[in-house]
Amino acid sequence: MIDLRLLREDPDRVRASQRARGEDVALVDSLLSADERRRSSGVRFDELRAEQKGLGKLIGKATGDEKAELLKRASQLAADVKTADAERDRADAETQELLQRLGNLVHPDVPVGGEEDFVTLETHGTHRDFAAEGFEPRDHLELGQLLGAIDVERGAKVSGSRFYFLTGVGALLELALVNAAIAQATAAGFTPMLTPALVRPQSMAGTGFLGQAAQDVYHLDKDDLYLVGTSEVPLAAYHMDEIIDAERLPLRYAGFSPCFRREAGSHGKDTRGIFRVHQFDKVEMFSYVLPEDSQAEHQRLLEWEKQWLTSLELPFRVIDVASADLGASASRKYDCEAWIPTQGKYRELTSTSDCTEFQSRRLSIRVREDKKVRPLATLNGTLCAVPRTIVAILENHQQADGSVRVPEVLRPYLGGREVLEPVAK
Repeated sequence: MIDLRLLREDPDRVRASQRARGEDVALVDSLLSADERRRSSGVRFDELRAEQKGLGKLIGKATGDEKAELLKRASQLAADVKTADAERDRADAETQELLQRLGNLVHPDVPVGGEEDFVTLETHGTHRDFAAEGFEPRDHLELGQLLGAIDVERGAKVSGSRFYFLTGVGALLELALVNAAIAQATAAGFTPMLTPALVRPQSMAGTGFLGQAAQDVYHLDKDDLYLVGTSEVPLAAYHMDEIIDAERLPLRYAGFSPCFRREAGSHGKDTRGIFRVHQFDKVEMFSYVLPEDSQAEHQRLLEWEKQWLTSLELPFRVIDVASADLGASASRKYDCEAWIPTQGKYRELTSTSDCTEFQSRRLSIRVREDKKVRPLATLNGTLCAVPRTIVAILENHQQADGSVRVPEVLRPYLGGREVLEPVAK
C-alpha cells in the first residue's frame, strides 16, 4: 500500500498514477474522505476519553446534587465514547479497505498506455534465417513430440486443457534449466530457497495478488489457502511482521516452486503447446533493500536476467512495460522477451518489478537504521519460467532433422549432451 501521508500531501500525484494505470481516479477522493473521517473520529474519541477520565476524578470529590449531575454527565459520556469508538473503527476499516484497492505509484519514467505502448530499451542477438538454411522451422510442440519431450494429449486427459507432461529429455531439460538458473543465482549471492506452494490469505493479499490479479488465483475454500502463481508470494511474506537491521541488507533469495494460474481471460490465446499453462515451475529472484537503493537493485535484477538469456544463446529484447500493463504492486517493470521463430514475434520470458515500499507496508516488514524504523523496498525478477524457456530453446536451437542443439551452459546438467535427438517411433 502507499503512504497515507503522501496521499494527503500530494493527492494529484496519486490521481495521476491511477489515471496512468487506467484505474478509478475517484478512489483517491474516496480514500481522502475516509482518512479525514478516520482522523477526526479519532480526535473526537480521544477528547471524549480525556473528558471521561477527568470527570471520574471530579465525581470522587463531589457530593449531593453536584455528584448526581456529574454521574448523569458520566453516563452520557460513556455512551458518547462508545459511539465515537465505533465511528473510529468504521472509518479506519473503510480507509484500510480503500487503501488496499489502490495500486502502487507508477514511476514517472514509465511509458503511459496499455499493453502495446511499451518502449523497447535493448535488443540482443540475431534471428536465424531458416529459409537461408534450407528448412521450415517446426514449432515447439512438434519438436517436443519428435524428441519424446512433451505430451499435451495425456496432460489434457489426466488434468484438462493447458496441462502437460514433460517426458524423457523434456524432464531432463527442465531439471537442467532449474539447476543452471539456481547456480547462476547462487554465484550472484542469492540464497537458494524451496518455498511453499500454499499460502495464507494475508500472504497473498500482502503481495498484492488479491486485487486485479485475483481472477487468476486458485483458492482452496476448505482450508482457506491459496496456490501461489509465483514464489514471489512466499518470498515476500518470508519476513512478514519483522524488523530487519539495515546492516543485513540487501537480502536476496532465489526461490524455486511450482506455480499455478487460472489464466482467466486467456480463452483462445496460446492454446497450442506449453507456452500458456495452468501449472509450471519457476526460479524467482527476490530482493529486500533500502528504499533509496531500489532503482539500482532493479537494474541489477535486469542484468542478471539478461545474463541468463544470453547464456542460453537466445535472441531477446528488453521492454519498459507501459503503465496500464503493470501489476498492482509494481512501480516499474521490465520484461525480457525472447524471439519465437514460428510466431514471428517476441514473447515474454522473464520480468522484473520494483515494488518500492508497497508490499512491505502491507506485510509490515520494516528496516531498523540509526534507531529509526521504516518500511523497506522489495523487488522481484523471474530468472527462469521453465515451459516458456523450453519453448524458446527448442524453436531457436532446432536443426533440419528435428534435433535440437543444447546451449553450452546446460550441457553439464544434461550429462554432456550437445544435441537432443528425435526418438524412434
